[in-house]
Amino acid sequence: MSIPSGTPAAAPRVPEAVHRRRWLVLGVLMFSLLIVVLDNSILNVAVKTIASPAPTGIGATQSELEWAINSYTLVFAGLLFTAGLLGDRIGRKKVLLAGILVFGVGSALAALSSTPGELITWRALMGFGAAFVMPATLAVLMNVFERDEQPKAIGIWAGSVGLGIAIGPITGGVLLEHFWWGSIFLVNVPVVVVALVAMAVLVPDSRDPAPGRVDPLGVVLSIVGLVLLVYGIIRGGELASFTDVTVLAPLIGGLLVLAAFVLHEKRSPHPSIDISYFRKPAFSAAIAAIALVFFALMGVTFFSAFYLQSVRGYTALESGLLILPLAAAQMIFAPRARLVVDRFGARAVCTVGMLLVAAGLAAFALFDADTPLWVLCLVFFVQGTGMAHIMPPVTVAVMQALPRERAGSGSAINNTFRQVGGALGIAVLGSVLSTVYRGDIEGHLDGVPAAARDVAGESIEATLGVAQKLGPAGKPLIAAANDAFIGAMHVTALGSAAVALIGVAVVAAFLPGRQGARLEPDASGPGRTPEATEVPARRS
Repeated sequence: MSIPSGTPAAAPRVPEAVHRRRWLVLGVLMFSLLIVVLDNSILNVAVKTIASPAPTGIGATQSELEWAINSYTLVFAGLLFTAGLLGDRIGRKKVLLAGILVFGVGSALAALSSTPGELITWRALMGFGAAFVMPATLAVLMNVFERDEQPKAIGIWAGSVGLGIAIGPITGGVLLEHFWWGSIFLVNVPVVVVALVAMAVLVPDSRDPAPGRVDPLGVVLSIVGLVLLVYGIIRGGELASFTDVTVLAPLIGGLLVLAAFVLHEKRSPHPSIDISYFRKPAFSAAIAAIALVFFALMGVTFFSAFYLQSVRGYTALESGLLILPLAAAQMIFAPRARLVVDRFGARAVCTVGMLLVAAGLAAFALFDADTPLWVLCLVFFVQGTGMAHIMPPVTVAVMQALPRERAGSGSAINNTFRQVGGALGIAVLGSVLSTVYRGDIEGHLDGVPAAARDVAGESIEATLGVAQKLGPAGKPLIAAANDAFIGAMHVTALGSAAVALIGVAVVAAFLPGRQGARLEPDASGPGRTPEATEVPARRS
């Protein structure tokens, strides 16, 4: 993935003072990214606790749990593109500092929530802050590393996601065993304080030196379109149906607004993003791979917490430890993915990576209540290995396709498609899981009092809660709930694997091979000059 000699690059030389401390800066960026990733992975192991009645939890229903996750996603996805543009214009360091501060405040307020509604609100505030953190970390990275070192730095950056996946569930499990559920959010506050100090001291500021005129209409259209689209996706998952008018209206409205955004950007003399990049098959394939991977994996991540804790009976800490192989694989292989790509090419590496992800997802269709632990660990390791060989190459493809001055926009595109794909995965696969579960469990609710029958059929947690209240008479219902959930999980896992196989076809068809043409930045875009395309001298 290194630049061939004589190939044009679109970025000037990194200042020497910044170049010397580039690895320290990367460490700070990873720490900032860790906060965002850690929070979501902690929440995944805490859903069962939060769903419990007070004082253990706050009695959140499955729908409220989904909104606690998706309110974050809705705001995050809606603002990602705007946050990237703002960072390019006013400075990425400023945006990064402001985003982490807001995220810390939202975390403290979420920890003190007394109702599901409050938790959903403060999670949305956390999503607001995270929207300014995620694109800024990658944009800063692109501006402190020379082009030939960017693939290595992006691999390490992506590996930090694996670290967050590992630390989050384990930290969450320890906190839930010793403290109240709100501690999973309160733990973010000291991390935020350390990150703010480190960023203020070490991270250099950067921005687009010639951003051109502001495109207010494009910004508004992007926010409205993304919010409507993601809301429609989330609403569809909540209702387990995508034909309801409250689902179709925002979905269609969001797609129409985004279509208007694309048309506006194509005609604007000062576009927020150059739409012509999407005409490059390799660029679009990289974006599609990101969305498809997270579509498949986010849905599985959501139901695997219930499988491990509700069906298998593991604690939150034990569930977190079981995910360690996935995180370890990412930390081991993601920083080294560039070496494999240099040897075999992005197409071959990403195709094999997507096949590994698909195989890992399909394996869930073979799990039951007694599947050996070593099999679970092996499957998680395979999934992590696959992701580690997909995310770094496709992220490099996206980021190096844009001029360094537009790094915030490139990062925002990358993360927007990831979030939309993840939200769609939770909604679609979650609705499949819910529909199949309800269909299977209804025939076993004859002995349940009429007043509790509707609640008992909502989710496995609701069914188990009703069964416990029935005492000894509820034991058959517990067995039926476990069987129904495993059956629903099998169907959902196969659906996830099918989506991953679509990703296999996309990357195999459109990503460049070992000798394929590289995605080079266009130096003739707004505010660019031919002098900006000189190859920077390699430095140690």
